[in-house]
Amino acid sequence: MNAGIGGDRTQHVIWRLQHGNLENINPKLMVLMIGTNNTGHQGRPQTELKGAVYQCTAEQTAEGVKAIVAKLQAKLPETKILLLGIFPRGATAEDKFRQQNDATNALIAKLDDGKSVFFMNIGATFLQPNGGLSKEIMPDLLHLSPRGYEMWASAIEGKVKELMK
Repeated sequence: MNAGIGGDRTQHVIWRLQHGNLENINPKLMVLMIGTNNTGHQGRPQTELKGAVYQCTAEQTAEGVKAIVAKLQAKLPETKILLLGIFPRGATAEDKFRQQNDATNALIAKLDDGKSVFFMNIGATFLQPNGGLSKEIMPDLLHLSPRGYEMWASAIEGKVKELMK
C-alpha cells in the first residue's frame, strides 16, 4: 500500500490516519517519510487559515511525525516502522530548507526504539562529494528522478529485508 499523496504535510497524514486510512490492513512493515512539505510551504498563504502565512518549525514538524508514529503504533501494534529521515533539498548545505530538514531529522531520530521503530537517514545517498544535490538525481532540487528512486530503493533494501524477517 502506498498512502503518499503529493504535497502532504504531517497534519494531512494525521487526518487520514484518524479517518480510516488504516482500516483492514495489517502490514509487517511500514516505510514512513514525511515532513519536507511542512518545511517547503514556509511563507505561503494558507486558504484554510483565511490567508494567514504558513510557518512550521523543525520542532513542530517533528511533533507531527511523532504523532503519526504514535497513531501507527496504536492502530497497527504488530507493524514495524522504518522511519526515514527527510531527504535533503536545495542546492547546497546552506539552503535554509535543507537545514530545517536536517534539524527535524535530528529530532525524529530519537523515535528509534530498536524494537518497532527504526530510523534511517539515507540523505547522504543523494549528495555529491561537495554536499551539493545533482539535478540528475533531483531535477528541481527536491523531487527524485527515476535514477534517484533507484538509489532510494537500493539504500533501504537491506534494512527492509532485515525488518521483514
